[in-house]
Formats: sequence, structure tokens, C-alpha cells
Amino acid sequence: MPALLERVDFISVGSNDLMQFLFACDRGSTRLSGRYDVLSPSALSFLNRIAQSCTRRQVTLTLCGEMAGRPLEAMALIGLGFRRLSMSPSAIGPVKAMLRSLDASEVAAFLDTLLDLPDRALRSRLAAFARDRDIAV
Repeated sequence: MPALLERVDFISVGSNDLMQFLFACDRGSTRLSGRYDVLSPSALSFLNRIAQSCTRRQVTLTLCGEMAGRPLEAMALIGLGFRRLSMSPSAIGPVKAMLRSLDASEVAAFLDTLLDLPDRALRSRLAAFARDRDIAV
């Protein structure tokens, strides 16, 4: 990342392919789809490192893919420092509603306590966080 960030003006993360490669799992396979969760500590930690590196180097960061268009996943991405999300038009309304009900610094602080956990997924913890704070996910 450091060498790349010296040479680019922006980074665009494609979450669909990235997660497929990270988990070494065909995302289109119904037999394998339940074996990983994009809201796992390992996946979010990886994305967190990308976001922190881009922030430090002042490189624009965007994420496109299914994660961006799902309110719970988008909430986690905002907590990690992503500020530009590309999604299908039908996802804009639900994600916008989530964003309007969100305190990004509060989500970021909460995520900081979770990224080192051995959990298979943080989905239930993030959903409970959102529910307790009336975040529209």
C-alpha cells in the first residue's frame, strides 16, 4: 500500500471481488456463501487498514459493491472511515436513511473495540448497536 499510495490520486475498492479473494471462496456459489461474512473481524480489519492508509496519505477512497448498498454494512464502512460509497440506485434511500440517523464517531469507537475479536462475524453485534441507537438499518 505505501508504494501504491505514493503514485495514485485515488483508491477504489471493489468489495465483491475483494471479499471473494480474501476468503478464497466463490461468492456466487450457494454451497459456500454461508461460510463467510463480509462483517467478520478479519474482513473489516483489512478494510480498516486500507482506509487508515488512505487517510494518512490523503488519498481519496471509494468503495463499490454490494457492501456499500446494504445499510448495516454501509454503517460499518462509515465507521471504518469510508466516505464515498458507490451503490445501485435502489439502495440509495435505505443507506441515506441510515446515514441520517448515524453518529459516525460513535460507530468508529464501537468498531475499534470489535476488530480484534475472534468472532466469525460481527453482524449481530452491529445490528444490536444500531437497534440500541435507533439507527435505521
